[in-house]
Amino acid sequence: MSGNLTLLDDTLARAKAEDRAALIAYLPAGFPTVDGGIEAVKAVFEGGADIVEVGLPHSDPVLDGPVIQTADDIALKGGVRIADVLRTVREAHAATGKPVLVMTYWNPVDRYGVERFTAELAEAGGAGCILPDLPVQEAGLWREHAEKHGLGTVFVVAPSSRDERLATITAAGSGFVYAASLMGVTGTRASVGASAENLVGRTRATTDLPVCVGLGVSNAAQAKEVAAFADGVIVGSAFVKLMLDASDHAAGLTAVRELAAELAEGVRRTS
Repeated sequence: MSGNLTLLDDTLARAKAEDRAALIAYLPAGFPTVDGGIEAVKAVFEGGADIVEVGLPHSDPVLDGPVIQTADDIALKGGVRIADVLRTVREAHAATGKPVLVMTYWNPVDRYGVERFTAELAEAGGAGCILPDLPVQEAGLWREHAEKHGLGTVFVVAPSSRDERLATITAAGSGFVYAASLMGVTGTRASVGASAENLVGRTRATTDLPVCVGLGVSNAAQAKEVAAFADGVIVGSAFVKLMLDASDHAAGLTAVRELAAELAEGVRRTS
């Protein structure tokens, strides 16, 4: 069965045709429970997210800040497994018809088996993977199986990436390029930073892939700011924090649905 890379491509192209940025949300699988995590992904889609990244909880993250680390710890203590991540992708996509990616560090995929993981992600209706710690020069096996199963491979670029390195990374990727707005880990910030716009411009000079910006966006004003120069706006920690701070699960779902609606409005206010 083929994955949904084409759906991801079409979703980003449609946002561009509507003269706006796409809204991409991130939530970890298994948080606060597997069923609760599935409900949260559906809620952000209902609020207006175009695409969702489902995080595969990891015990030793390098990109995730304290908010997402806390949620990952809850998920891991709850016994979340790769099968639960794939179930989250399957049920969220089946309920909405929208593209769902997995964001994961390389070690769990390597241990699970690349062929097995890509085949099962495609069967679940997944659109691809974001692999923040997989070096491009070591990605040949992954890319071979991802392409075979119709899955996108999204690599991360940073302000520190030199132009030559950007060209190497973007040539190997598909779906979109994840541009980290600043050096550091995930988390909400008062300002996204001027380096993000420069990074988007340098990245676009190397590729026709959409360039989507993450790390730091938490409200409609910041979404509007980033949408003025990026093809997509990625929001994760702000959603996770609402779930962590909610008085109960129902309140958390309402909060993330409302934030998604506000951000969806923000990415449309590009003028």
